[in-house]
Amino acid sequence: MTVPLFATTLDGYQTAIAAKLAQVAGSGRWILGPEVSEFEQELAFYLGVRHCVGVGNGTDALTIVLRAAGVQPGDEVVVPSFTFYATAESVVNAGATPVFCDVDPATYCVTAETVEAAVTERTRAVVPVHLFGNVAPVGDLERFGVPVIEDSAQAAGAKLDGARAGSLGTAATFSFFPSKNLPCLGDGGAIATNDDEVADTARRLRFHGSRDKETFDDVGYNSRLDEIQAGVLRIFLPELDTWNRRRRAAAAAYERLGLGDAPGIRLPTETPGAQHVYHLYAVRHPEPAELERRLGEKGIGARRYYTTPVHLQPGMARFGGASLDLPGTEEAAAGNVALPMGTALTEEQLAEVVAACVSG
Repeated sequence: MTVPLFATTLDGYQTAIAAKLAQVAGSGRWILGPEVSEFEQELAFYLGVRHCVGVGNGTDALTIVLRAAGVQPGDEVVVPSFTFYATAESVVNAGATPVFCDVDPATYCVTAETVEAAVTERTRAVVPVHLFGNVAPVGDLERFGVPVIEDSAQAAGAKLDGARAGSLGTAATFSFFPSKNLPCLGDGGAIATNDDEVADTARRLRFHGSRDKETFDDVGYNSRLDEIQAGVLRIFLPELDTWNRRRRAAAAAYERLGLGDAPGIRLPTETPGAQHVYHLYAVRHPEPAELERRLGEKGIGARRYYTTPVHLQPGMARFGGASLDLPGTEEAAAGNVALPMGTALTEEQLAEVVAACVSG
């Protein structure tokens, strides 16, 4: 039996999508029109924040919100190294210096202790990443007295102590790349915040630093969520909680079916108080490359993630990566492997994955 790594389908939504595309095309509004405005309001309501600002993608969202939160050239921003490259790339694009901190290899997220080891007098923001759909302990990071910017790209719909990821810090960013829990049909992103000034500045920066197309108060970006993507996201947002329940049910089934008994496998660990939404179901294993190979031979999707942490990537060499001691990051990078996850996984497929892992 073939089991894909990303077991999702939009088959039941094609009629609604086609109708929405026709509606947008008929309106003649393509950029920053009513679909974007309505989606921003709907996402803000869902998250429980005052403002959402649609932008071109999740990477731009991080760059823009860092600047909107007051980060300037010469400032330092603490980021985890075990994450997608864009987290640190956005800091550099904002003109600041990324300072890499460690993660807890069990949760794959930063902790107050790992962040504290990286904070200096030049730190102007901290960017916890809600990796793989888990939630970092955002409240614990407020002690450092700087803006906490949640990278929520992989955690749409997740919760911590009952509050949505994206509503926990000074501001948050989302990606709607097609593989995400809340997808669009291409690139798209958003900024969420309760801070009126951050929201106003983000809206200005996404459109070349202008409020009115006539006066340009800053050097900004051309980064706007378009009407087509916003319209599709308005179809999908009401489905997000149902989709995430299916992901959590699949994770529970892995445990119920005995995945934790498979030789060497350690199941994902939720941050205390978190409701993980399993963008990826990343287990730990002493020989992840071998597990990936064996599963692949049986037609089961598996993939290792971030095997070269960001601080060791060539593009980040000038920020002193090779000299850093990040044992949690090293362990997470060396030992993780993602197993099939998604909204369309069947019990039979889940059992097949577990059997393949248990059999060795």
